[in-house]
Amino acid sequence: MNHKVDFYFNKAQKWQEEIERLREIVLDCGLTEELKWGSPCYVFEEKNIVLIHTFKEYCALLFFKGALLKDIKGILIQQTENVQAARQIRFTNIKEVLKLEKVLKSYIYEAVEIEKAGLKVELKKTSDYSIPEEFQKKLDKMKSLKTAFEALTPGRQRAYLFYFSQPKQTNTREARVEKYIQQILDGKGLND
Repeated sequence: MNHKVDFYFNKAQKWQEEIERLREIVLDCGLTEELKWGSPCYVFEEKNIVLIHTFKEYCALLFFKGALLKDIKGILIQQTENVQAARQIRFTNIKEVLKLEKVLKSYIYEAVEIEKAGLKVELKKTSDYSIPEEFQKKLDKMKSLKTAFEALTPGRQRAYLFYFSQPKQTNTREARVEKYIQQILDGKGLND
């Protein structure tokens, strides 16, 4: 146990028993406990394997490369359609955690083997995303914007494309594009 992480378990109110048991299960698999993104993260040879996190409706184990797990029990959940690699196993009570203890350990060991083998999730490329018409018009009109956008990292490009294409109304898409032009020109990502 890493005592820097203890606060996370001590502050939990709703899912205290569940996450403490998840912690024991994960640590029993020989992983190292660290604090990342404000949550307990478990690593093998400095590679992220699994994270414990809580939400209003559930607590969960999140496997960073869950998309590569065999999921023989069919319990892994893709949080949203845009999450490419990570998968969760969700819990709403301690009985669910205890019932799945052996399965959880087998998934954790499989995730470690995936890391040892150096396997990677095949992520979508920026070119796999469509460019919203409103943004394409701006790119065509402003060569400096096109150059700045192409200079961004692929992840930043995807974030913008996803954000710009979400609204159903043209006016909202146009407003979003307009709002972020300067940020793109400054070489910054959506959340920088």
